[in-house]
Amino acid sequence: MSNRKNTEEETPLFNKTDDETRSVSNAIATDDENDEYDGGSFISKNSSRRSSIFSFDTTPLDPPNEGDINKFQDDSSHFSMIRNLHLADYITLMNGFCAFYSVVSCCRYYINDKDISYLQRSMLFVLLGMFFDFFDGRVARLRNRSSLMGQELDSLADLISFGMSPALIGFCCGLQTTFDCLGLCFFVLCGLTRLARFNVTVQTLPKDKSGKSKFFEGLPIPTSLFWILVFHILVKKDMINENLFGGVVFEGQFQEFHLLTIGFILHGSGMISKSLKIPKP
Repeated sequence: MSNRKNTEEETPLFNKTDDETRSVSNAIATDDENDEYDGGSFISKNSSRRSSIFSFDTTPLDPPNEGDINKFQDDSSHFSMIRNLHLADYITLMNGFCAFYSVVSCCRYYINDKDISYLQRSMLFVLLGMFFDFFDGRVARLRNRSSLMGQELDSLADLISFGMSPALIGFCCGLQTTFDCLGLCFFVLCGLTRLARFNVTVQTLPKDKSGKSKFFEGLPIPTSLFWILVFHILVKKDMINENLFGGVVFEGQFQEFHLLTIGFILHGSGMISKSLKIPKP
């Protein structure tokens, strides 16, 4: 039996004198203003926030605790990776699933003689990926738990959902010349670079009193949903492939390209821009 426990048993709180009780109360009251006392330990108000799934609150959660880090480093038993993932991580993986299935649907579009239904399905999976991308952060706030792997998982899934998938849909809709493909490649690489920069600089961006970043540095990669809307309209109006909106510049020459490719290049440039700062809502 430890000395600390013996002392606690000999002098319980309800047997203390009034002066001693007031001393304990004052110590609790004068501790960090962000802490609360639950009768046995201090609880940070920041870590006990309550949120709604549909809340737009983006106040950063407390970082993963040391226990979570130790689990990833020291747990060598079977399926330790799966057991150590949080619920929000599994939702992020659903974003990755939607991204992959969007790519597969584009492939099946060509395998099945350009059946438009597969192209529309590909666009639908990008939208579903956006839903899961929004939903994982809300679940993390609802559970008041940040994940050790959450930011990295989110970035990798976003690259496929909002970088590769829109570019591949553009290819399926007719952006297929050499310069078109180079433009689409530039767009995807800009998305990749933008996500990597975010992971590196997110802690250094100016923040408000709640700890939330004040602005987006460059266009966020989910803004590529704009192209999903564009191609959805073009598919409905049968303005793809040979009838692709905007037509071809330098047709029949090596440097031929579609005008829509310029839009992808400008969008990619906006993602990696450092001077473009978009205020957060």
